[in-house]
Amino acid sequence: MDAVEPKLVPEVFDTAVVSVALLRGPEHRLVYYNDAFRRLFGPRTIDAPAAEAFADEQAAPFITLLDQVYEDGLARQVTSPRASAGTAPGAPGPRYFVYSCTSVASRHGRGVLVVAVDTTTEVVAAERAEELSQQRQQALERYEALVSAVSQMVWLLRPDGSMTELVEGWEDFTGSPWRPVMDQGWLELIHPRDTARLVQAWADAVAGPPAMFEATFRVLTASGEYRHVRSRAVPVLREGRVAEWIGATADMEDEWRARLRERLLARVSAAPGQHLRGVFAAMAEAVVPDLTDACAVFRLPDGDGQAAEDVIATRVASAARPGLPALPALHSQSYRVGPVAREVIDSRLPRLLTFAAGHPPDGVLPDVSVRWLAAAEATSLVLVPIVVDSAVVAFAAAAGCGDSPPPSAADIALLTEVLQQAQKALRDALEHQHTRRMALILQRAQLTPAPSVPGADVAARYQPASTTAEIGGDWYDAFFLPDGTLALAIGDIAGHDLTAATAMGQLRSMLRALAYNSNRPATPADILAQLDRAAEGLDVAPFVTIVLVHLVLRADGWHAVWANAGHPPPLLIPADGPARYLAGRRADLPLCVDPDTGRSVHRRTFGAGDTLLLYTDGLVETPEAGLTEGLDRLAATATAARHLPVEELCDELRRVGDRRDDIALLAFRPRI
Repeated sequence: MDAVEPKLVPEVFDTAVVSVALLRGPEHRLVYYNDAFRRLFGPRTIDAPAAEAFADEQAAPFITLLDQVYEDGLARQVTSPRASAGTAPGAPGPRYFVYSCTSVASRHGRGVLVVAVDTTTEVVAAERAEELSQQRQQALERYEALVSAVSQMVWLLRPDGSMTELVEGWEDFTGSPWRPVMDQGWLELIHPRDTARLVQAWADAVAGPPAMFEATFRVLTASGEYRHVRSRAVPVLREGRVAEWIGATADMEDEWRARLRERLLARVSAAPGQHLRGVFAAMAEAVVPDLTDACAVFRLPDGDGQAAEDVIATRVASAARPGLPALPALHSQSYRVGPVAREVIDSRLPRLLTFAAGHPPDGVLPDVSVRWLAAAEATSLVLVPIVVDSAVVAFAAAAGCGDSPPPSAADIALLTEVLQQAQKALRDALEHQHTRRMALILQRAQLTPAPSVPGADVAARYQPASTTAEIGGDWYDAFFLPDGTLALAIGDIAGHDLTAATAMGQLRSMLRALAYNSNRPATPADILAQLDRAAEGLDVAPFVTIVLVHLVLRADGWHAVWANAGHPPPLLIPADGPARYLAGRRADLPLCVDPDTGRSVHRRTFGAGDTLLLYTDGLVETPEAGLTEGLDRLAATATAARHLPVEELCDELRRVGDRRDDIALLAFRPRI
């Protein structure tokens, strides 16, 4: 930092253990050097330009470094070997130094402060121990790291606990005077979350074997905001004992924030885009606890609600750091947004609210969320709009709790950026949700209610898959033919989403037309053969399974005739016996495989109380179990529930299926 008035008194370095020199002006005239410098480099002419004071061959890069620091005021350091002209003990040969040059102002005017640390002993010791150049570089870098922060604050800690600021900067950074001892007053400037960790780390360093101390923590600055700093210190040994610690503290907020930003953006970018709630959950979890103590995401209705008087938002995801109260369940979390949230939605700008600990304002969030904020001793709340393709689809509420300070403008900007980073995943999830909705609308429009059948009960159920990717292929139908025959059909079309739903609608209409308009009595096998040729020729679907049943009431009961094109077999649930499958001697091929294949006809008579169940594979197939196990489970459940009315029976049986796939059921039970 550039000094605006002379502050540095070079004589403070007279007894310093490191070599220090001060040069002034553009010629870098030498105006001061301490005894440690003289012992290492020999006497130099005071007020001589650097080109004369340091005239040896190795000085040219050093003078170039001085020019750069004097010109732009930026501190620099370099590690370099050079010959020593002083009386320092040691074997002959090159010595190794770390030079740090800092722009300063003193009574001599503007100039450059040079700190040189002799690292020869460490380098030679490493070479002798390992005989590897890597050890030498590590030793040099260890000391280079120490003096790299000279442009900020350098301090000396003595055994009695007193502290001296060798290079000033603490008061400018914090707005508080330098304290000569690390007491409670000094610790009050440290972030409450970092105090205990910092104190323990320092205690461990002092109590353990001599080694470099390094810690990163937050300090309250003169602007009222916390910034991350890094402190490094090394023990100075005399006669094998620690005589003092010399350390440096540097502002590293920009570096810390850049690393945090990179980490958070990578985390939220990895959110999968299949399920909207999953994306919102990943967004909330990405910012906790690094950026906020708790975060909840509230979904808005389609169209972001800007045209509606009342906007209903629903909490769909939340996360909180350890140590806070358990989060409330996600159910019953819809509420009518208040003026604050509405302002965030309309303006598309974040809004910060601060309040007394545990006293959040009413109406900003649902009552259950407000009660949680009170229990968590929340002190701040940031509402951030989540925008996808110019539409506000949700907003996030990030809370600071306990001793956490309110977020700074930089914190809010980073929070907003991280939440917006999920654009692609959100867009994909929204597209999947829209596709799911359209497929369901189309599919349900085709799945008409079961007709009223004299002398029998008919019930149907359709349960969409819990995953968007599995919706669209299953269907059922029940209708009367011109001669009074009841036709029941159930099937499954390969494919999902709108493609399968559209093909289902076409195939259903074709089946109805072929069955209804037949010029001669046609069996289900005849109709499926015609449907197979039409579907193949018109390229309606790549693969279709279907069961078609004709039911006619006669004097001795209901007579059933059916054909099965590759579909799971119908299930007979007798009124007084175990359920069993009605499988033919051989399975016919699905439709759209070989239109010229022959189709089999099956016949059966049903009595009063018997139930014929048609179903799709989602009821019996799961990734975890085989088809046989699923069929056995369905038959056992049907047997146990056969006494239920047919509507209740369907509700009971659909619970057997895999929620990850579509399920369609069609049940027929004669009453006479």
